[in-house]
Amino acid sequence: MQAQRCYHACMAKQLTIRGVSDELARRLTRLSRERGQSVNSTALAILEQTVGIDARRQRLARYATWSAADLAEFSRSLAGQRVIDDDLWR
Repeated sequence: MQAQRCYHACMAKQLTIRGVSDELARRLTRLSRERGQSVNSTALAILEQTVGIDARRQRLARYATWSAADLAEFSRSLAGQRVIDDDLWR
């Protein structure tokens, strides 16, 4: 039972979209070729953008990206914590 819950929680979800018109299929295929992507990747990108996932990622990117100066400052801040007190390890 645990394995089944993990499977459903961890696996990517799949959707089947019915009723796709010929026009929509042609446009999606053309857009996919222009982007050099599969139809699936293009459809996912459009869906993510439509529901706001892409915008959220852009807003959060500033918190997940460090510049070289940020990394240097962080490393300097941790330097004192990385010192080994030899007397404690004897």
